[in-house]
Amino acid sequence: MNAREPVKHNPNQPRTIAITGGKGGVGKTSVALNLALTLARQGNRVLLLDGDTDLANVSIMVGLYPRKTLANVMAEECRLEDVILETDYGLHIVPGASGVQECMDMGPTESLRILRALYNLENRYDYVITDTAAGLQAAGLHMIAATELACMVVTPDPASLTDAFSLIKVLRRRGYNRIPSILVNMAQGASQARSVFQRLDAAAQRHLGISLHYMGGIWRDETLRQSVLNQKPVALLPVSDPSCRQFHTLADMLDVRLSQLPRRKAGIAAYWHKVSKRESANSPKKLTKPEPETGNEAPALKDRCLQAVSEIESIFKEGPVDPMLRYEAFTRLFALLGSTLDSDAIEIVQTGLGSFQWENLSPERKNHLAIHLRELADQISPPERKADLAEPTQSVLREPFYDRISFGEQDRLVRVLKEQPADISLDQLLRSLSGNDHGGSR
Repeated sequence: MNAREPVKHNPNQPRTIAITGGKGGVGKTSVALNLALTLARQGNRVLLLDGDTDLANVSIMVGLYPRKTLANVMAEECRLEDVILETDYGLHIVPGASGVQECMDMGPTESLRILRALYNLENRYDYVITDTAAGLQAAGLHMIAATELACMVVTPDPASLTDAFSLIKVLRRRGYNRIPSILVNMAQGASQARSVFQRLDAAAQRHLGISLHYMGGIWRDETLRQSVLNQKPVALLPVSDPSCRQFHTLADMLDVRLSQLPRRKAGIAAYWHKVSKRESANSPKKLTKPEPETGNEAPALKDRCLQAVSEIESIFKEGPVDPMLRYEAFTRLFALLGSTLDSDAIEIVQTGLGSFQWENLSPERKNHLAIHLRELADQISPPERKADLAEPTQSVLREPFYDRISFGEQDRLVRVLKEQPADISLDQLLRSLSGNDHGGSR
């Protein structure tokens, strides 16, 4: 159902939060929705922007199926107010915000109408929460940069930590100077949540020179899992319910963190308008002001490089290109990239892989590519090596214990020891106890 248009105007900028993650499946959409509902339940005016360009499903999680999205607004088929959905506690949702990506691709004149409408809309709220796309795609990176606080959702899964670290690294390389907050989802308890954060924070300090902010943890429980299946968020349960109460705790942690940050002078719409102006001028995609040029980067060389990239882009947009020509062009580019395989080159490869539309591949091609990438990963880092962010291995010095499976009951051990000759070797003794003594050494 469509929401009534908010009547109150907030003279101050709303607090803007991006709920993001380095990979899918970490539960960021559930976190964004339950946090937004909790803030609305506390009497705040909240707008939840569904910015997941690949799988927009915030509205579906509350049982609402929108007829129109922001893409319809871009096509001038309706007004922005017409796509807003209202759910419990007056929470407003803008479904399927993939139209924001279209705003970035359009020139400043064409996108001005939708961005002006978004500017007028966002100033009516106390909080604007964006559920961003996962990964390293440009739209997701810009959605993070447009907000004053990035809350990065991770899980105890080592792959989640690795992807989150890659996301933080890409953001830093592109000029993002704010400190992300880390929320550990699906944790078994406070101790595990803190341990997961400490591993990620240690890697950030060691490799990036920054200390991350700990936002807290959301515990794994059956109620939360069932709430997604039943399209009934846990934020709608009584506050006394443990699953609901932890999101009230998260809202309190959020307010404490926001109180430590200065309010931004411009909102999400203003940021995206700057992006559209910059893109129309064919300048590099930066999240903040471009960094000063160093003496090693002459302006003429930089302009030539950008012009060459623009020419390649225009050629491939003209129509289908001969596969062999495309193969030759990109093979030479990758060879050039690999000639100096430093941290910058690795960053380019990571960002490039994150920008691919893998969901468009057929199942057969996905499987073929996955096998190739696994083989490549094994060449780069053999399976026996552990990543910095993986779960720590067991210590070499373990607590002593009696292996009942190998040696049987303890009374049998005592009896066998008494029956053994005095000159038996230790290896023979252990083999006889475990039943592996076949009459001689192996």
